[in-house]
Amino acid sequence: MGMENCSGVTEFILLGFSEAPELRVTLFSVFLLIYGVTVLGNLGMMAVIQVSCHLHTPMYFFLSHLSFVDFCYSTVIMPKVLSSILKEDKAISFLGCMVQFYFFCTYTITEVFLLAVMAYDRFVAIWNPLLYTVTMSRNLCVELVSCCYLCGMVCSLIHLCLALEIPSCTSNVIDHFFCNLPPLLSLACSDVTMNELLLYIVATFNEITTIVIILTSYLLILITILRMHSAEGRRKAFSTCASHLTAILVFHGTILFTYCRPSSGNSMDTDKVASVLHCSDSHAQPPHL
Repeated sequence: MGMENCSGVTEFILLGFSEAPELRVTLFSVFLLIYGVTVLGNLGMMAVIQVSCHLHTPMYFFLSHLSFVDFCYSTVIMPKVLSSILKEDKAISFLGCMVQFYFFCTYTITEVFLLAVMAYDRFVAIWNPLLYTVTMSRNLCVELVSCCYLCGMVCSLIHLCLALEIPSCTSNVIDHFFCNLPPLLSLACSDVTMNELLLYIVATFNEITTIVIILTSYLLILITILRMHSAEGRRKAFSTCASHLTAILVFHGTILFTYCRPSSGNSMDTDKVASVLHCSDSHAQPPHL
């Protein structure tokens, strides 16, 4: 393709898993199963919460938005992945690539902040259950969720600008199965140190901010639980937080691995594996939680 500005690129080629054509049917089946479970699990959770009056609580309000965000970022990526596995044509338009990247980034960052908000919600519920619904009022819940979406959109706009400002490209072939900033930056034949630094700063700031909120909330939760006299109360409190903690560990683990480490040591193969875990991470939780 030569030395041309990225803004002149009309399409990209997503290599995906083309290095293993003999596994095409297996990969398609696995990704279809993952996507099917994600869609059914999250849409089912949203439907149950919507129709069940006793689930109209702050915790399930946040959970319904978590399911919606999880469904959205999987849907932004998986249909194109499934299509690319089956078809020889693995091209995606420049506009389509940027749109896919922006919305994936938006929903991912929104989920990062939602998990932090849910940690605070769990603290309020365990710390003072009698005043839980009063403290976590409907207006406060709406405001917190709105802030999560706003943070996602603003941070994603920054990342999108970084992608659009890549000085030049050595190729239009992306060694990944969707449009993400690290593989896009790897196409640049000019210095992208500033782009990588800004990516690292924004991603690390989001991670540190949300992890501090989560750790503080769970530290206070632990202190509150240890002060409980009832063993049954402690068991119920721990079980309430277990699924949320699991989601946090898996989700933040993949984020830290993909975005908050030096790019010099990055391997596209390991990034693909991390991204698969990220995209398949389903947060549908049973109603008794």
